[in-house]
Amino acid sequence: MIDHISIGVRDLEKSKAFYAAALAPLGYALMMEFPGVAGLGEKGKPDFWLGAGEVGARQHIAFLAPDRKTVDAFYEAAIRAGGKDNGAPGLRPQYHPNYYGAFVLDPDGHNIEAVCHTP
Repeated sequence: MIDHISIGVRDLEKSKAFYAAALAPLGYALMMEFPGVAGLGEKGKPDFWLGAGEVGARQHIAFLAPDRKTVDAFYEAAIRAGGKDNGAPGLRPQYHPNYYGAFVLDPDGHNIEAVCHTP
């Protein structure tokens, strides 16, 4: 089981604003900051960290959504926050019959997804 994950970002302030807006529909908020890093999470614990500096290879991170409406809300919020479409909300039956996801590229090109696995 994964406890937390960190990704590199070029502009920490820009990325904090993007992720705070994009992940709000999923219940995420900025929870902790130290020089050069920021942690977002839900339920009192940051589990998604942004670190200023070298970006490296593009990452793909999927956040679990409780329902399809939340996937849609994530996508809309992420696009409004400056994300780029990388796959509008919809079923992805090639993964499994109930896989409903949406994909957005963040300011550094990381592929961020919200997914719901239930009908």
